[in-house]
Amino acid sequence: MPPSDPHLFVIFGATGDLTKRLILPALYDLTRTESGVKMRILGTSRAELDDASFRDDAARGMADVGGVDPAAARAWANEHLFFQTLDNDPTLDDYERVKHRADSLADEHDLGANRVLYLALPPGAFGPTAEMLGAVGMNRTEHGWTRLVVEKPFGHDLATAQALNATLHAHFDEAQVYRIDHYLGKETVQNLLVFRLGNPIFERLWNRDHIERVDIVVSEALDVATRGAYYDTAGALRDMVQNHLTQLFTLVAMEVPSTPDAGSIRAEKVKVLRATAPLQSRDVVLGQYTDGMIGERQVTGYLQTKGVAPESHTETYAALRLEVNNWRWQGVPFVLQTGKAMEKRLTEVRVTFREAPVAFFRQQNGCRLRPNVLHMQLAPDEGFSLGFEVKRPGDGYLVQTQHLHFDYGKAFGEPPTAYRTLMEDLVRGDQTLFVHADEVEAAWSLYDPILRRKRKVHPYAPGTWGPVEAVRLTRVESLETC
Repeated sequence: MPPSDPHLFVIFGATGDLTKRLILPALYDLTRTESGVKMRILGTSRAELDDASFRDDAARGMADVGGVDPAAARAWANEHLFFQTLDNDPTLDDYERVKHRADSLADEHDLGANRVLYLALPPGAFGPTAEMLGAVGMNRTEHGWTRLVVEKPFGHDLATAQALNATLHAHFDEAQVYRIDHYLGKETVQNLLVFRLGNPIFERLWNRDHIERVDIVVSEALDVATRGAYYDTAGALRDMVQNHLTQLFTLVAMEVPSTPDAGSIRAEKVKVLRATAPLQSRDVVLGQYTDGMIGERQVTGYLQTKGVAPESHTETYAALRLEVNNWRWQGVPFVLQTGKAMEKRLTEVRVTFREAPVAFFRQQNGCRLRPNVLHMQLAPDEGFSLGFEVKRPGDGYLVQTQHLHFDYGKAFGEPPTAYRTLMEDLVRGDQTLFVHADEVEAAWSLYDPILRRKRKVHPYAPGTWGPVEAVRLTRVESLETC
């Protein structure tokens, strides 16, 4: 990949946890590569800091929560970090001062006119900040590029997503906007494309003739904990399904792009969403965890969590059955499942292939072979596993399932963090792993009708796989091994 241009990286919300835990460690790694990305970082927030105190705060945060060696973090911060305070209710004058400081740093360090503007801010500040940046002219540079980075959530529903996109597009071209969904930065997510398109044996099977169903699971063993006030305004559909699970769904289901560029890949993802049938009530099961135990850990019920309304109907679990109405996937269910306080942490795509039309190997007890299942696991370990049937030693055809495994960590060592991958693509101008405005609105169009309905949530015990009502959607038939 070609080296990036020298640039100034401006972070709005630079004293927050996201900056210390993910953004700065990723930029630290990026500047220490062999290609040596040349950048300086200007942080802004409402904190009363100067360059020195911001460097102190950032270096401590990078070491404490970002995993960076303390001495290395300190040296790097002293070289790369600068700060400009914004007032509590910032005006155009405040943003003019940010612009002036940005231009001065760029001249001082020979960075040219290239800018990254990163909005590490609460969602409600995305639109107003973009407007201010446009008003002071930070949305354009005459002899360079400007890239605006927006964290999720991209709206609260379809209407707010459309409003946010309209505000962003009033000041920035879509080619300048980089919407981050960190799931797309995971090595295994990216390898979904390589696995399919680089291995013809699988792409030829990647259709309704050979695949019975696809399950996409993102389960968390942790409960809501201290995030009750935020989570009660979001829920599993907004917090996980509309973005993370939907991104995985589109990558698995999309048609082969005409070329391996960002525009072609994103266009195929949008086609999947537009071909997906409207969700009916029978296709959705929502749940809410009660109090109980996960192993030896006591879990407080969602309704008893601080910040949660006593009669809340916010879902902590969601299972949805999607169908894509096109030639490749007609009749194949895609089941999306996510939840808090579940049996274990797991993120995987599970592809179940169709069984043979005739059960050739059959025992007297009538059991039948398991279908071949491909597991593409993203967490806690990254890798692939393919189940296949083999003959057990002994007389007769006693068949047992075994697995072919591939483990990323064992093969290549620890993969780069998702933010490290995304920051590298960002500074090089590659939008493949970033979310397009059309994707955002198409996804909200799919789920918005559910959010508008009066929703029933079913209780489930912590440490389980969700409410029993979801079994009809999520259960793959249990088959005895022959």
